[in-house]
Amino acid sequence: MARRILLAEDDRFLRKAAEAALRRHGFEVLAAVDGEDALRRAREEPPDLILLDLIMPKLNGFEVLRELKQDVPTASIPVIVLSNLGQEGDVQQAMEGGAVAYCVKANLSLEELVRRVEEALANRAGR
Repeated sequence: MARRILLAEDDRFLRKAAEAALRRHGFEVLAAVDGEDALRRAREEPPDLILLDLIMPKLNGFEVLRELKQDVPTASIPVIVLSNLGQEGDVQQAMEGGAVAYCVKANLSLEELVRRVEEALANRAGR
């Protein structure tokens, strides 16, 4: 059974490229274009992992992360933050909020993204 990834990203080009790369590696990908959509999708079809942008319409990624971690059915889903915000304070806030990894989009190839997803899922399975 394919592992399900929820990709919350409002940039259409990046979302399509990441979806294609993840699907090539056998993942099922659910896409969300804003924070509210991401929360709704995570609750309706709980994924195995969430890739979460921080700067999105309606609810930003920090708000989505907080809601996910406060909600029992979604609290244990690993979240990898994808952002162009690379300041230490942003990284710290995301990690303290429950993210398992923080990736700066500008420094991340699609292959690296897939590797980070596989690593996070392997860590989750090993618990």
